[in-house]
Amino acid sequence: MAAQIQYADVEVGTELPAASFPVTRATLVQYAGASGDFNPIHWNEKFAKGVGLPDVIAHGMFTMAEAIRVVTDWVGDPGAVVEYGVRFTKPVVVPNDDRGGLIEVTAKVAAKLDDNRVRVDLTAMSAGQKVLGMSRAVVELA
Repeated sequence: MAAQIQYADVEVGTELPAASFPVTRATLVQYAGASGDFNPIHWNEKFAKGVGLPDVIAHGMFTMAEAIRVVTDWVGDPGAVVEYGVRFTKPVVVPNDDRGGLIEVTAKVAAKLDDNRVRVDLTAMSAGQKVLGMSRAVVELA
């Protein structure tokens, strides 16, 4: 695969299509199985509340992975992401109801770099709170 977005067609301030990612308890169990992270704060409500959390929370790495999908969907090639980093600022709370939680992600090109690369800044929100800080990706465009 190769990036489908042309460097020449992108300007600082270009907004990527926003996306929302639902998170249910079933999603967390599936992620736990795939990642091997079976920490009970991600599936056991009694335990999560017992350690001071408001409810079960999504895995930080799961939240990070969902957020970068906005960038990989935009560029058309996950391999075009050459750097990605975040700070975890708030947890994504996942209630045991029909809705679960929701991760809402927006992103925009913050800088044009050398070698057909751009820096994309992401904003990830859940329940009105920013859940990732300093969320940035460097992407190599066509």
